[in-house]
Amino acid sequence: MIPLLQQLLADPSVKEQSTKWPDCSQGGERAENLLFYEDPDYKFVINGLIKAPHTRTQIHDHAHNWTLYGVLDGTESIERYERVDDRSKPDYAEVRKTVNVKVGAGKIDLVPPYEIHAEESGEERTVAIIVRAEKAGGFLQGRYDPTTKKYWQGYGPKQIPYELK
Repeated sequence: MIPLLQQLLADPSVKEQSTKWPDCSQGGERAENLLFYEDPDYKFVINGLIKAPHTRTQIHDHAHNWTLYGVLDGTESIERYERVDDRSKPDYAEVRKTVNVKVGAGKIDLVPPYEIHAEESGEERTVAIIVRAEKAGGFLQGRYDPTTKKYWQGYGPKQIPYELK
């Protein structure tokens, strides 16, 4: 899948189309993703995530779902976290940031199941194309607050159908 996503990210017509894609909300209970395609046989999906400048996702995981996250336009910081508590307390998680890397157009990030992470867009609007093994939004995913050490689960991003031209 990585070579196919690389081709998509390198296609100038896709980048041109993306200038008209609406921003996706990252605030509130649920984030949003544009839903470009859902495979009827294999159930994988292709999403778009468009973030305004300086927009940050919650620290989260994708539960059991494999994800390829490709930056089409703009820059962002990708953060990884490690859970360091013994998981014995309910609704509690201690996480420690282990990676903070700035990436730009063409970068593809493989996010394995249960990998704790967050992204933050840079100075400009950021556009990402995401390939997921399964459509998010129908199952619970982990959420983490390193300040309060609170852990909770919530549904993944709301899927907004969007037709590519």
